Amino acid sequence: CGLPRRYIRFEGDESVNNLSRILGKTVVSISGMINGSEEIIFTFSDGEFAKFYHEYDCCETVEVEDVCGDPEDLIRYPLVVAREATVERDDEYGEHETATFYEFATNKGSVTIRWLGRSNGYYSERVAIEYGTVS
Repeated sequence: CGLPRRYIRFEGDESVNNLSRILGKTVVSISGMINGSEEIIFTFSDGEFAKFYHEYDCCETVEVEDVCGDPEDLIRYPLVVAREATVERDDEYGEHETATFYEFATNKGSVTIRWLGRSNGYYSERVAIEYGTVS
């Protein structure tokens, strides 16, 4: 799945999206964790959620490109790992790409998600996270 692990340099609590906020939370449901998805939502036992998505501007695409692991391994267990890594490059056609990796793990198993963003290099290809309370 995705790049070999040696090419991914995960960041800890200092990541762009500061995933330390969800460490220790117990996942009760996950939606959208499939290839081609533009949004993934984690719902936690404390009534909060974390929504991973990209806020579109104009001329970019950002979606889930690959999911490695079984998302069911994250449900009903506290998250012990939540971290992010990015790899940027220009392809041979002059298009810019940003791969954003998220690794989540519980004591049962782990899942690595690869988002891929493409644009002409002018637009953001980053994944954003919105935190909130389920109403």
